[in-house]
Amino acid sequence: MINKIKGTYDILPEDSAKWQDLEDVIRNVSKLFNFKEIRTPIFEYSELFHRGVGETTDIVKKETYDFEDRGGRSVTLRPEGTASVVRSIIENKLYADATQPLKLYYQGPMFRYERPQKGRYRQFHQFGAEAIGSNSPLIDAEIINYAATFLQALRIKNIKIKINSLGDAESKELYKEKLREYLRPNIHQLCGDCNRRYEENPLRVLDCKVDKDNPVLIEAPKPLDFLTEESKYHFDQVIAALDAIGLDYEIDKSLVRGLDYYTHTVFEIDADLESLGAQSTLVGGGRYNKLVESLDGPDTPAVGFAFGLERLLLALESVDKPQNAPFIHCFMIALGDDVQADALTMVNDLRHGGLICDYDFFNKNLKGKFKQAERLNAFFILIYGEEEAKEKMINVKDTRSGIQERVPLRNLYNYIVNNLNPSHGSCSGNCSSCDEC
Repeated sequence: MINKIKGTYDILPEDSAKWQDLEDVIRNVSKLFNFKEIRTPIFEYSELFHRGVGETTDIVKKETYDFEDRGGRSVTLRPEGTASVVRSIIENKLYADATQPLKLYYQGPMFRYERPQKGRYRQFHQFGAEAIGSNSPLIDAEIINYAATFLQALRIKNIKIKINSLGDAESKELYKEKLREYLRPNIHQLCGDCNRRYEENPLRVLDCKVDKDNPVLIEAPKPLDFLTEESKYHFDQVIAALDAIGLDYEIDKSLVRGLDYYTHTVFEIDADLESLGAQSTLVGGGRYNKLVESLDGPDTPAVGFAFGLERLLLALESVDKPQNAPFIHCFMIALGDDVQADALTMVNDLRHGGLICDYDFFNKNLKGKFKQAERLNAFFILIYGEEEAKEKMINVKDTRSGIQERVPLRNLYNYIVNNLNPSHGSCSGNCSSCDEC
């Protein structure tokens, strides 16, 4: 019998629905933020990742699947998505597109030769996004908000946004020198990989998972303390934008991320979930203003992030309501024959707005109507009777929070859309065709 290769797995029919649901949320939330999908080849010339990701990174030195094809060319299965997206932008001259910034997202398989463990495989899948062409701090905040909204749409709670700045090239060089100076007498106290990183790129020492609690690293100088005035202003504006949209975050001065191309803003989002164990990070990203230029494109600023989809599916095991459970947005309960026509009209209008709605077609008693709404996993129950008709109002019960409110009929659609995701105050991204999604 021939078995699958170590570090790979089959997505069996009973699991496919979970993947399809996750991919649907990716598409819907990406549409909310006006990001368009880009698809690149699974393998590229090895030079792309050596130059793009960085010769000294663990990914390139230890984890890439490199091979020589029949034409003698050095080829690599893509270990991450950003370098391929940037290569495509340069090759197709998308940097000249009039609709700047380019807002692109991708999803698909990636390959790294690393030790397989729960939620981590040698063939794995990423969902990532890249905003190309703007140096505005607002697009940094946009990218972070996009990632956070995606997690909120999946109903993943207890998330923690960690953010830091590496500064521009001048800031990074100044910090590298100070860090190298600090580590020189203490480097022997750190692991073998840290000793190698110290020689190649001392910033990556701070990203060590083995010695993350070592006092040498905890007490090391931090990038945030060596920013130029321009870099500090950029970071302050990112923070101000996050405050303006009401996102909670914490500044983690030790956060550096593992890839060489990052500049200015870097961030991660963690989730405190039992199914994730100690490895709680779900997404990481940041700004990479020099990557396009380093791959022979024009000087073009950019910022992005990447999720591991296997890690997300693992996280969803801790979510109260499975994401592949069928749901509807609204269930209409009409009380009395005289209001049936109006109730049906309302349901039809909500459907035209992109909301999934259903109705009691069996004329059950009130208890039976509520039971039917529960079976359909309705987010909202709409209760409409003769009294409501006279007052041009309708009762709306949010089944997730238990809150029931009396809403003017003219405001019904906006009320539902604005309350689909209580934690964020906007659409959850689950509806497939409404203007909000």
